[in-house]
Amino acid sequence: MPEKILRIGTRESQLALWQANKVKDLLEKAGYAPELVPIKSEGDINLTTPLYEMGVQGIFTRSLDIALLEKRIDLAVHSQKDVPTRLPAGIVQTAVLERASYKDVLVPKQDTDAIPFLEQLNNEDEAFTSFPAVIATSSIRRRAQWLHRYPQSTMENLRGNVNTRLKKLAESQWHGAIFAAAGLQRIGVLPDNAIELDWMLPAPAQGAIVVVCGENDAFTYEACQSFHHLHTALCTQAEKDFLRTLMGGCSTPISALAQINDQQLFFQGSILTPDGKEKAVIEKTVPLEDASTIGTIAAEELLANGGRAIAEASDYGKK
Repeated sequence: MPEKILRIGTRESQLALWQANKVKDLLEKAGYAPELVPIKSEGDINLTTPLYEMGVQGIFTRSLDIALLEKRIDLAVHSQKDVPTRLPAGIVQTAVLERASYKDVLVPKQDTDAIPFLEQLNNEDEAFTSFPAVIATSSIRRRAQWLHRYPQSTMENLRGNVNTRLKKLAESQWHGAIFAAAGLQRIGVLPDNAIELDWMLPAPAQGAIVVVCGENDAFTYEACQSFHHLHTALCTQAEKDFLRTLMGGCSTPISALAQINDQQLFFQGSILTPDGKEKAVIEKTVPLEDASTIGTIAAEELLANGGRAIAEASDYGKK
């Protein structure tokens, strides 16, 4: 076993620690000696300001990036959707773990009077679009997609780690709140009554975990290669390329999903105005060998076919 201890930087939330421990276990199985180094992030400290008002890009990764560049840690573990589309100079991606669920779920408040409505969320019957639901989320992407489908709804801001958000929901008068399925599943708190939102496109790279290290740290880079999942890396890179080409972050309602089946990559992407009133979508299928540029190509086509006007109309996108 190598003598060097690999220091894994992680945020302190239960979900972040679960993800870091997952990487720790994989490194131990590969014969390495890892240890966790918890570090607070700006996104964990400020739990009241909406994410789209916080400067956003890298809000959950900046503190770990600094620790990595200062060599206080050897690698950092992130939810890949939180990572900016361009890594800081001196930091490289070393591994992407196999993706869990990419889906969003609606967690209803227990005993809400909206159960008959919520049970029909994946039903396209327009009779349900006029229900004045009160739904909580801090994500401008989820907010925009929900309002596009259910324009009579009221959206409330909801910040905090997974457990904090579930507690706030239970204590609220809201009808429900939107979460990433993977986060709830990983820490074992996905409620039995959670409803998968099959129509909602995820954030680019949602459900994936990424590991980064210093660009000159060959030892750490090689240590992580045994659990690098090529198909997940290809799909999430396409989604991130789409996001980067549209010049969007958490402050712009941009969604993307790439999936591989029968040696083909199927790509879906969208951009909306924050109020959900305007939407542009694109879908493309390409052979796997041609998939490396699909995210950029899809974004350029979307911009040329209605997406640019939507991006320019977005007040959030101009911040």
